[in-house]
Amino acid sequence: MELDWHGDSQCHRDSLLLDTDDVGIHVDLEAVRCYRLQRFRAEMARHDIAACVLFDPVNIRYASGARNMQIFNARNPARYLLVTQDQSAVILYEFTGCMHLADDLETLTEVRRAITVSFVAAGDEIKRREMDWAAEVASTLTELVGKGATVGIERINAGAVQALSGYGFLLVDAQQPIERARAIKSQEEVACVKASLYATEIAVARLRQSLRPGLSENVLWSILHQAIIAQNGDYVETRLLSSGQRTNPWFQESGNRVIGKNELVALDTDVVGCYGYYADFSRTFHSGPDEPNADQRQLYAAAYEQIHHNMELLHHGLAFREYAQRAWKIPEKYFVNRYYVSAHGVGMTGEYPYLYHGADFLTAGYDGHIEVGMTLCVESYIGEVGGCEGVKLEQQVLVTPSGPELLSNFPFEASLCA
Repeated sequence: MELDWHGDSQCHRDSLLLDTDDVGIHVDLEAVRCYRLQRFRAEMARHDIAACVLFDPVNIRYASGARNMQIFNARNPARYLLVTQDQSAVILYEFTGCMHLADDLETLTEVRRAITVSFVAAGDEIKRREMDWAAEVASTLTELVGKGATVGIERINAGAVQALSGYGFLLVDAQQPIERARAIKSQEEVACVKASLYATEIAVARLRQSLRPGLSENVLWSILHQAIIAQNGDYVETRLLSSGQRTNPWFQESGNRVIGKNELVALDTDVVGCYGYYADFSRTFHSGPDEPNADQRQLYAAAYEQIHHNMELLHHGLAFREYAQRAWKIPEKYFVNRYYVSAHGVGMTGEYPYLYHGADFLTAGYDGHIEVGMTLCVESYIGEVGGCEGVKLEQQVLVTPSGPELLSNFPFEASLCA
């Protein structure tokens, strides 16, 4: 099978640089950053929030463009961003020794040294550290938005929130405005998504070309990981690759298991790639050397039908509830092992909204509407309880005024489609 269908040109690979404008695909990164900040401030205004303090590194990057050791900072409260609704300030509090990293970002009004509010950093003095943090942030908030203002906050330890609450602000969850802002992509953001998918598809092609019986899952997965980093992708969120009996049930990450002959090998990319945008599609391959058996093809046909049926529903204005009602009905024998959502938002990582299966909507679902500019991933996992194998497929799409536009273009496994 010919898999080098992207051309994999050296000039394009060399141009996929993290957050630079020297990319050869005409992404205006300043326009991306300004659009995102404007989106966030508009949502803050809609929710009557005067200022937000963000700790999640993905949210910080969305609102400002500032990136720094994303995985490290996902678990260490060592940097944060203060954004006012009224455009007076975007202050980045940066990790020690990293003040220079945000030079030349037009979104920022100031960069200050952060106070790390963690037990690791403060030890038994954590309470005092939290109080010091709250005093500094409260002083700035009072100066910028006044006492008693509504302030959004997310992903910080309880002691810091309690200390800040003592200064008279109305503290609310910042998740709602930031997630709703992130849900609608500009044309320039879509270009970032396409660049990330392009690089990830090259990586998956290399993985597929290397797949053979006798190779371990970990060695196979490392091929994708190496190719992502070599193309200036950011990181891979999971290790969701499994083979043979480990494909059922799903969510078994790659291990030392050696891939056998004529087995299914399933993966979910979960790549935070170029410009920090998510490339999220799933494929299931056959290890050979023989042709797939009838059971493998039956599983694949069901997953293929599910994602294509559900993709066609993704039109502007469709209510989440109506989507759930019209979504592909999962056969009873596959229902218990179904994927946890039918589709989900995607942008800089997995995002709002979740679109639930019809059978799950009453207990887990919420309403809303599909909108132009949303990028969504349509999911399928097909495998019987106690079955030998399972199939994982997923496609990434953009909602346009005329309907869904396919963004993930990696081919399906021809031998399993036969």
